[in-house]
Amino acid sequence: MRDFQLPGRSGVYATNGICATSHPLAAGVALDVLKSGGNAVDAAIAGAVLLGFCEPQMTGLGGDCFVLFKLPGSEQVHALNGSGRAPMGLDAAALRARGMTTMPLYAPEAVTVPGAVDAFCRLSADHGRLGLADSLAPAIRYAEEGVPVAPRVASDWAEAAPLLQGRARETLLADGKPLRLGQLFRAPGQAEVLRRIAKQGRAGFYEGEVAEDMVASLRALGGCHTAEDFAATTCDYVAPVSGPYRGVDLIEHPPNGQGATAILLLKILAHFDMAAMDPRGADRIHIEAEATKLAYDARNRFLADPDHTTRLDHMLADETAARLAALIDPGRAMADPAPLTEAVHRDTIYITVVDRDRMAASLIYSVYHAFGACLASDRFGINFQNRGAGFTLTQGHPNEAAGSKRPMHTIIPGMLAEKGRVTMPFGVMGGAYQPTGHARLVSNMVDYGLSPQEAMDLPRAFSGVKGMEVERGYGDDVRADLAARGHKVVEPEVPLGGSQAILIHESGLLEGGSDPRKDGCALGY
Repeated sequence: MRDFQLPGRSGVYATNGICATSHPLAAGVALDVLKSGGNAVDAAIAGAVLLGFCEPQMTGLGGDCFVLFKLPGSEQVHALNGSGRAPMGLDAAALRARGMTTMPLYAPEAVTVPGAVDAFCRLSADHGRLGLADSLAPAIRYAEEGVPVAPRVASDWAEAAPLLQGRARETLLADGKPLRLGQLFRAPGQAEVLRRIAKQGRAGFYEGEVAEDMVASLRALGGCHTAEDFAATTCDYVAPVSGPYRGVDLIEHPPNGQGATAILLLKILAHFDMAAMDPRGADRIHIEAEATKLAYDARNRFLADPDHTTRLDHMLADETAARLAALIDPGRAMADPAPLTEAVHRDTIYITVVDRDRMAASLIYSVYHAFGACLASDRFGINFQNRGAGFTLTQGHPNEAAGSKRPMHTIIPGMLAEKGRVTMPFGVMGGAYQPTGHARLVSNMVDYGLSPQEAMDLPRAFSGVKGMEVERGYGDDVRADLAARGHKVVEPEVPLGGSQAILIHESGLLEGGSDPRKDGCALGY
């Protein structure tokens, strides 16, 4: 039970259904869909697509998604890979010949074909109840009428605005300036795209005038994208990966996502008595940071497009975790792993929904960096992702850029299960932080007995590319202790991630939580 005299928020309890996500309008729309007879899939699609207008710096129709879900009456978790591929013409050797050593961030070479729309269409057709048109209707209305800019969104918008180029400046700025808190963001061009998708399905996006607009715009910028690249886009049902941690199972999306990293990280932490450590103390942060370095080093070497990931079993083996755990010195920080040549970021949205039949959806959806490639299509104003920046140009690497290949992805939806029963769909946003965020949320609940909301409210630390990022929720004594162990302690420029979760109690009660680092909330009925 939280201390009601201190700042914080209570968990949300309900019996019929809950949505938790990073913007209240999207949570409300998802709840309306549930109340009108839709299921968790219908509601998750409705909320996710709307988030492209509530948080356009984080996501949009030009992005990718990954989904974990379970059907009513079943505890089997299914995974859908809605990440797009590089255009057939992308060639790492040609980019190296031009003098590039890393993939560019804000250029057509970084733009992979959007995969999320195909995934939404497939998910709705296969498992939705109301139909795609009903799921898209709220987003169409808000795209036309406008969404007031929320506080966190306004902050992100101002930071990213100088990077916007060409048509994106026209669609995402007002009189050349970033939208401010409370201003309305409208996207009538994308509303028209959604109407076409609602009527024609995926063909309304990947064929015809919308696809022609995207291809022509990218080629005018110097891209090698073709109509065939868009028409060939398809999502894939895949088998999840999972691993145990002290009586619970962490279920993750397989590569090309980085979910296996979170499983390995927890397996390393299982070799330490985390419960005996202060959850806010330096010992806990240090061990978690060292495990993060080791797990991320494995990620950097092994994870890629699923057709090119060959050592996943080795990465997830208990013996691998044991050998890595033995390398950790409780009193001294090890050197950082070799840095990624791939880009990292902190921008995405996450939504989770559980309905009255206990269908559960865990969905994450992103354009990668803030406003993606900071480029948009000429006619409809579709903001392009820069997910291709997740490739490496290192010759022979599993994640080397290549045509029709999926890059390694940072975004990962998660689920927990206990004794064969799915207990919690959840997600932690924040780019490279996400595997650490998954592991920390699980540890907060399993090792320290915290509720989902309490687990999110706890301050965070992360051993990232800039050093040991320690949020302001920690005291100076903790920072000093970490520095004495050899960590380069810095304050994060932005909060570490954001998260949402819905705990499905054995009684059937639903308990939702939403991270205070974002503008969103959990809502139930």
